[in-house]
Amino acid sequence: MPHDASLGQVLLVGAGPGPVDLMTVRALRAVESAQALLYDALVGEEIIGLAPPGCIRIQTGKRAGRTSMKQATINRLMLRLARRGLRVVRLKGGDPSIFGRVGEERAFLLGHGIPVEIVPGVTAACAAAAQFGFPLTHRGQARRVVFTTARLEAGRLADDWRAAADPEATLAIYMGGTAAGDLSRALIAAGRSPSTPALAVESAGGPNARVTPGRLDELGDLAVSRYGGPVLIVVGDVAALADGAVAEDGDLALLA
Repeated sequence: MPHDASLGQVLLVGAGPGPVDLMTVRALRAVESAQALLYDALVGEEIIGLAPPGCIRIQTGKRAGRTSMKQATINRLMLRLARRGLRVVRLKGGDPSIFGRVGEERAFLLGHGIPVEIVPGVTAACAAAAQFGFPLTHRGQARRVVFTTARLEAGRLADDWRAAADPEATLAIYMGGTAAGDLSRALIAAGRSPSTPALAVESAGGPNARVTPGRLDELGDLAVSRYGGPVLIVVGDVAALADGAVAEDGDLALLA
C-alpha cells in the first residue's frame, strides 16, 4: 500500500540493554524527537525521560511470562497514533530484530500505508559479553552463535535442541531463567556435555547486572533471578572466559 504524505511515521527502536550510554545515537535522537512513545516494561525511566514535553507516553508492558498488552492492541495503537500525523516511537529493550516482533509490526504498519523505520540496538548477549569480559566467538572454541529463547508450551520446552549439541556453538538463550532446569536436561539429552561451561547473567548491561558461572548440568541453580531482572543464559566454552568464572584450582566457581 502506498504511503499517505499526511500520515505520521513509526520508528521501531532498540533501546539497548538499559543504560542510556548504550543506546545508539540514532535511537537517542528518535526518542528525543518522539511525539508518541510506546515503550516496553524493560525500558528504564532514564531513557523514557528523554522524550520531549508533551510527548504521549504509553507503557505497553511487554515482558516474558507476565501479563502485558496484546500485540494486536499495540499494532492498532501505533496505527491510530500515526494516522493522527504523529512521529511514533515504538521503543523496545535490546535490539528490535531479536525477539522483538519487529517483523510483525513492520508488516502490519506497511500494510496500512504507514512509513516505518527500524533503528537497531545493542542486544543483551553482546552487552553481557562486553560487561563480563568474554567473547561470543573465539578462535578454536566457538565458530558460531545461536540466539534463541527457552519457549514453554504446556509447561514443556517447545523447541528441538539437537542443533544446540554442536560443541563449537555458543548458545545465547533469552528469557531462559524459569526454564533453566528443563533447558539443561534438554541440551544434555541432545548431546551437549554436562560439563560445558555456562553463565546466567541477570540484567545484562545494567549497573545491577550479576553473573553466575558454572556448568550446564548446574544450570537450574545458576539461573535463579535474585533481583527480578531478566536472565540471559550463555552456554559454551567461551563462558569459562568470563571475568571471575574460573577459580584458582581451575574449577568453575559459583559466585554468590
